[in-house]
Amino acid sequence: MDAISQKVEEQYVSSSLFTGGFNAVTRAHLMDKVIDSEINHPQMAGAKGSSCSVPGCDAKVMSDERGVDILPCECDFKICRDCYLDAIKTGDGICPGCKESYKNTDVDELENNGGGGGGRPLPLLPPAGMSKMERRLSLMKSTKSVLMRSQTGDFDHNRWLFETSGTYGYGNAIWPKEGVVENGKDVDHVESLELMNKPWRPLTRKLRIPAAVLSPYRLLILVRMVVLVLFMAWRINHPNNDAIWLWGMSIVCELWFAFSWVLDQLPKINPVNRATDLNVLKEKFELPTLNNPTGKSDLPGIDIFVSTADPEKEPPLVTANTILSILAADYPVEKLACYVSDDGGALLTFEAMAEAASFANMWVPFCRKHNIEPRNPESYFNLKRDPYKNKVKPDFVKDRRRVKREYDEFKVRINGLPDSIRRRSDAYHAREEIKAMKQQRQKRDDEPIEPIKVQKATWMADGTHWPGTWLNPAPEHSKGDHSGIIQVMLKPPSEDPLHGSEEDSGMLDFTDVDIRLPMLVYVSREKRPGYDHNKKAGAMNALVRASAIMSNGPFILNLDCDHYIYNSQAMREGMCFMMDRGGDRICYVQFPQRFEGIDPSDRYANHNTVFFDGNMRALDGLQGPVYVGTGCLFRRIALYGFDPPRTKERHPSFCSCCCTGRNKAKFSTPEENRALRMGDSDDEDMNLSLAPKKFGNSTLLIDSIPVAEFQGRPLADHPAVKNGRPPGALTIPRELLDASTVAEAISVISCWYEDKTEWGHRVGWIYGSVTEDVVTGYRMHNRGWKSVYCVTKRDAFRGTAPINMTDRLHQVLRWATGSVEIFFSRNNALLASTKMKLLQRIAYLNVGIYPFTSIFLIVYCFLPALSLFSGQFIVQTLNVTFLIYLLITTLTIVMLAVLEVKWSGIELEEWWRNEQFWLIGGTSAHLAAVLQGLLKVIAGIEISFTLTSKSSGEDEDDEFADLYIVKWTSLMIPPLTIMMVNLIAIAVGFSRTIYSTIPQWSRLLGGVFFSFWVLAHLYPFAKGLMGRRGRTPTIVFVWSGLIAITISLLWVAVNPPQGQNQIGGSFQFP
Repeated sequence: MDAISQKVEEQYVSSSLFTGGFNAVTRAHLMDKVIDSEINHPQMAGAKGSSCSVPGCDAKVMSDERGVDILPCECDFKICRDCYLDAIKTGDGICPGCKESYKNTDVDELENNGGGGGGRPLPLLPPAGMSKMERRLSLMKSTKSVLMRSQTGDFDHNRWLFETSGTYGYGNAIWPKEGVVENGKDVDHVESLELMNKPWRPLTRKLRIPAAVLSPYRLLILVRMVVLVLFMAWRINHPNNDAIWLWGMSIVCELWFAFSWVLDQLPKINPVNRATDLNVLKEKFELPTLNNPTGKSDLPGIDIFVSTADPEKEPPLVTANTILSILAADYPVEKLACYVSDDGGALLTFEAMAEAASFANMWVPFCRKHNIEPRNPESYFNLKRDPYKNKVKPDFVKDRRRVKREYDEFKVRINGLPDSIRRRSDAYHAREEIKAMKQQRQKRDDEPIEPIKVQKATWMADGTHWPGTWLNPAPEHSKGDHSGIIQVMLKPPSEDPLHGSEEDSGMLDFTDVDIRLPMLVYVSREKRPGYDHNKKAGAMNALVRASAIMSNGPFILNLDCDHYIYNSQAMREGMCFMMDRGGDRICYVQFPQRFEGIDPSDRYANHNTVFFDGNMRALDGLQGPVYVGTGCLFRRIALYGFDPPRTKERHPSFCSCCCTGRNKAKFSTPEENRALRMGDSDDEDMNLSLAPKKFGNSTLLIDSIPVAEFQGRPLADHPAVKNGRPPGALTIPRELLDASTVAEAISVISCWYEDKTEWGHRVGWIYGSVTEDVVTGYRMHNRGWKSVYCVTKRDAFRGTAPINMTDRLHQVLRWATGSVEIFFSRNNALLASTKMKLLQRIAYLNVGIYPFTSIFLIVYCFLPALSLFSGQFIVQTLNVTFLIYLLITTLTIVMLAVLEVKWSGIELEEWWRNEQFWLIGGTSAHLAAVLQGLLKVIAGIEISFTLTSKSSGEDEDDEFADLYIVKWTSLMIPPLTIMMVNLIAIAVGFSRTIYSTIPQWSRLLGGVFFSFWVLAHLYPFAKGLMGRRGRTPTIVFVWSGLIAITISLLWVAVNPPQGQNQIGGSFQFP
């Protein structure tokens, strides 16, 4: 395929909406109009351009990266793609304008001259007798593999580099054994000496926690463990014979708490901090060298996944801002590709993404020109700090004012899309009804006309039916029943920078600014009744397959629709770990989650800093942090289920130690083959002939696997780097998109593709749990991979979190339910392989066990009340030994908290907020999660969860309006009961002690102390029930009164008052 044909084919692909699926043909619908507003950027689908000059044709003329017309004939006759193909096939290559034959001219010359030249016919010519409209809606049979491309003349340089020992510059994929002599010098020998003498400059550094903090921390952990053992032994040996039932319950609970504390504390003994060096990254990958004389970026590609499912609960404006922050990220434009997964198949999301792509034409160059941070327009324009700080360009004020006005108009268009789509659909529906009535009248002249019912469809801007979910659901057009959809919103950019001018964006001057935009693709996987689509995990796996065929970035960054890029260089920071020495054994780089819109007091511990700054840093010192669902940079082949390279070198089996012959055979295996191993045996090296059983029958997908593995290797710029790739190998242009490639992507997102494959079981995101993120990370660690925690100086990503108590409890309920599912599945850490480190195994075991603490926690929260009701305590008397043990355990936990705050960088108030919500969640959501998990395991009852709403409260003037909204849920009953019972018990205990003949103050103080401990933890819960300014819902008073009356009557009935000097008597169990 010549250069002109490739450009034309890619333009056709970017302007077409591809649909298809199970028992349906795959069609490419050419869209002349994507949204109602005007489109200016030449990369975008539906971009405006000149019209074809062929009589009767109104299609767009072929254009280059700047939107300049490509005119294949010297007479400058304007012609579209389809007419060009017709002229080549049926017109013997004669130009319809000048009637002369087309000449063979390179596309670059055409672009420079603004026209002229000729073109060769496209190889994918349509069958004879097919009209232009049939070609626009034609069946795409995608059987074009990488091998076929090489046979048709399209040379895949990366694959050649991977499969052969051919040299590239000063290095190659497989280092040649024989030197090449040039000018009397051995090139290999000179290069080896150069590499040996070259100082190694690492991309990352591990920063140890100071010994003055870490050593006392570890010592205190040991001391507290010893004290807990002695304390529990003393408690067991000194029962309270007066209230053996109270003593027994307390002993069981305390034993579990001690066990749970050990599981939580042991993985924290080796926390680490890490730092990256972006200057070294730039020097190695983006500056001219001997191997890369042009200085083009040698960084690997990144595919970014953004998932959304419901535009009502996940506002399109939020998703659009996330997309804009991705398109403006500081990473080589040609290396980025953004895929938006719309699991609801909504036209609202589709057109919102198109509007975002259109606005990016101005926003992205503006960010690059003035170095804007953050690059989310909503967050940037709402910054409370001075926006003009450190801005020196004289036109910044004018540019900012213009972009702000354009963004305000953009928001209005996004907010008006629902009404616009509804009005448009109503208008087209009325037209269809009128048309149907006219046809009926023509058929039946004299017969009475019956009212006609036309299915009310949802219409796109170009006047055609939307293939996804309609506003009025219909068969094959509902949330669970629609075709697969792929639309290339922004086609892949050119390889070379494209500087703008004043004409490109109206009044803004982008003369020296790169105006290219990364590739943006809208994907909605096919859904059909009767198929389990596996929610978010299934959507992510569909994106993995589609992206492998369309861009095949060796790394994948996944983000929730409300998590945007706050640090434009975040991906570079993550790439430092992947490209450093030993980085080929890292499966993912997890970034901490940071949140906006949280109330200043952080009432419900939404920031979760104890976990993200404490637990995750500690896990980074072991085998790596757990995967938390968003803000994670994956290595693609790790998601494919392969083992890390050099696994057998680090984990030798018994046979490999004893059988030297087999060991030699193993080391004779080429490194690139050993890098693609799947399984626990050396005999299970990756065999691409067996790949369809694991990955499906897509040849393009299977052929992309070794290419992604090679491109994801670190740079082999030093002999110490194992399994590296040669410098400069990724500076070659990527392949252009063609129609058959996108059609293949449609087939791999169909609902049937995963049948009888290992997708969701061993490959990709793992199914079977509502917390698919934890399970997916666990599987990678279980195969021997390592992960890294990347904490940047400027937050990498920021998102939103539910500040409403009910939404927060439901969020915690989903997490805890997933943990219970993990505990009762094959993903239980007790069944982990020997490749997982012991402390890492303990950490994952704690993930599955922590919800069960709720059973003991609820019992323990009632013990102070039972103690006050009965007049007894968990010990016989408050003697000195008990008080000393209690004091030591309390002091050690406080000192541990202080030291943990010291090395993790969190504040003591945040630690206390976390402790409070631990008890609130433990007595509500965690208990419900245990019950739901047991129901699923025992009775097979599936658990369904709804999306957490990301919309704000009704009061637009108050940023924290959601905080004061009280939405009743059954999860509130246990903590509310605990709170009321303890309050009543304190009153009863004081009354008994005051009016008793011989007051037992020691027992009263013990019970009251623990009751206040419970109530202090439940204070945020009580505050949340009060709503705004004490406006408590009636249901709260009803429940509180019923519970208080019930408990009071029960206590009086069990042991009525005796005489006038005592209130209540002594409560004793039979």
